[in-house]
Amino acid sequence: MDNWIDTHCHLDAAEFGADIARVVRRAVEAGVDHCVVPAVAASNFEAVHQLAHTFSCSYALGIHPLCVPRAAEADLSVLDAELERRQHDPRLVAVGEIGLDLFVPELTRSPMRERQEFFYREQLKLARKYGLPVILHVRRSADRLLKHLRELAPEGGWHGIAHAFNGSAVQADAFIRLGFKLGFGGAVTYAPALQLRRLAQSLPLDALVMETDSPDIPPYWIYKTAADRAAGQAQGRNEPAELPRIARHLAKLRGITVQELAIATRANSLAALPRLRTLQGA
Repeated sequence: MDNWIDTHCHLDAAEFGADIARVVRRAVEAGVDHCVVPAVAASNFEAVHQLAHTFSCSYALGIHPLCVPRAAEADLSVLDAELERRQHDPRLVAVGEIGLDLFVPELTRSPMRERQEFFYREQLKLARKYGLPVILHVRRSADRLLKHLRELAPEGGWHGIAHAFNGSAVQADAFIRLGFKLGFGGAVTYAPALQLRRLAQSLPLDALVMETDSPDIPPYWIYKTAADRAAGQAQGRNEPAELPRIARHLAKLRGITVQELAIATRANSLAALPRLRTLQGA
C-alpha cells in the first residue's frame, strides 16, 4: 500500500466531533499515515495541539482570513505567545492557515481588505521570527500574497504550502520560486475544472503535495449540488481516507503511476514542512 501525507485537513471541525478516532483509523487503513491539522482562530489553537498529540498528527497555528472579521488584534499576541510556548514541539510544523480571501464580497471591501492584509503580514512576521513555514489560504489573492511574501522574506527564503492552489501557471511558478509547494485535493477530480487540471498535468512533480481540506472541498463522488441537496440528498463528508482515490485521479492526469505520485508528494511534503522529517523518521 502506498503511504500518503494529507497536508491539510481540519480534523478539529465539528463534523468530526462524534467519530474522530474512527476517521483517523479509516485514514490509516486507506494508507494515509499522517495528517497536518491547521488552526483557523485563536479559539482552536489548543484543540489542534491536543488532536495532533492524541492521534499522532501534526498541527499549525494561525488565524484564517475568513476568521479575521471576528478576530481581535490581541489574538496576534496570543498567537505569538503560543508559538513561543510550542516552538520546540516537533508536532508544530507551520504557521497557518493564514492568507487572503478576495472571493467573499464583504472581505474585498475597505476596511476589511486592509485588515486581512494586516493580519497576514503580522503572521508572516511571526513565521519569520520562529523560523517556521507557512500554510497559505489562496483564493483570488495570489498576487497580493506573493507581494507580501517577497517583502517579508526571511534569510534563507520561505518554506510552506499554497493550499488548494487554483491560480495561473505564472502565479504557480512564482510561488514555487519562493520555496512553496502547491496543494491539490478534491477539486482536481472535477472534469469542468479545466485550468486546475491543466496545472495538475503541467507543473513540476516536485512542486505538488496532496491534501483533502476535509471536511471541505469534497471530491466529485461525494459532492452534491444545491439542487440535489434541496431534493433531500445528503452531502457526503470528505475525510482524509479519500486522499488515495483523489491521488489516483491526479496520477492519471499526469500519466504516472500512483506509487510514483505517492513517493514524490511525500518527499515534497517533507521539504515544505521540514519538521515532518523527524516525525516521519526521514
